[in-house]
Amino acid sequence: MGTVGKAISLLEMLGRGEPETALADLARRAGFDKATTRRLLVSLIEYGLVEQDETTRLYRLGAGIARLALMREAQFPFLRMAVPVVEQLAAETGETVHLSEHSKRGLISVHVIESAKANRVSVQLGEVLPMHATASGIAFLAFTEEHVRAGVLAGPLPAFTPYTIGDAETLAEHIAAARARGHSTGSQGYEEGVLSVAAPILGADGLAIGAIAVAAPRVRIQKGDIERHGASVAAAARGISERLFGRLPGRKRA
Repeated sequence: MGTVGKAISLLEMLGRGEPETALADLARRAGFDKATTRRLLVSLIEYGLVEQDETTRLYRLGAGIARLALMREAQFPFLRMAVPVVEQLAAETGETVHLSEHSKRGLISVHVIESAKANRVSVQLGEVLPMHATASGIAFLAFTEEHVRAGVLAGPLPAFTPYTIGDAETLAEHIAAARARGHSTGSQGYEEGVLSVAAPILGADGLAIGAIAVAAPRVRIQKGDIERHGASVAAAARGISERLFGRLPGRKRA
């Protein structure tokens, strides 16, 4: 792992768990020695990406992270366009709704509205969603470029639960079904007891740039709910695409 990769890994660790972390804990979790960890943190502090409390000496994410996020959002207002649609879908379904965006690192959760019900599904912000094990991932694969789809189908396909899709043939069938319907369904592939429906958010070229999903406890979902949520999530995905790019002429066949 190069210097940039090591620095990014520290930022990701600071973004998970406790809001402030000690040097020794960061070094242990990262697998770096203290000297290397301190050197990387000093560089990140210089650019405002990390801050250190003068009293406790603990480290936390810096305001520079928000600055970069605002700069990115100004150039491509994904969240600004999508969040109102996510809020509307969450209110309509009463279940957890999460939005994901694709990057080189995979499909990443960028906004989550959890259900107000006591028994609900939780999704971590910044979580990388496995393509083969989530409804969001399968919806994305159904409308992505062939080489991206082929790379996932080539494996590995790690098991997260006893219900995770573990072979390329079955995964290809789920992808084809999602492409025909315009949305995907996932049952306990990533977390036991969870059922999800998701639809791809398409770019101007008709290829997926992300996904929006409704996730609920399986015990609460009936067949009619799946169909209704599927129609709602597909409409929400189209709404986000149109807010970003205008009305799309049609879906590009990948």
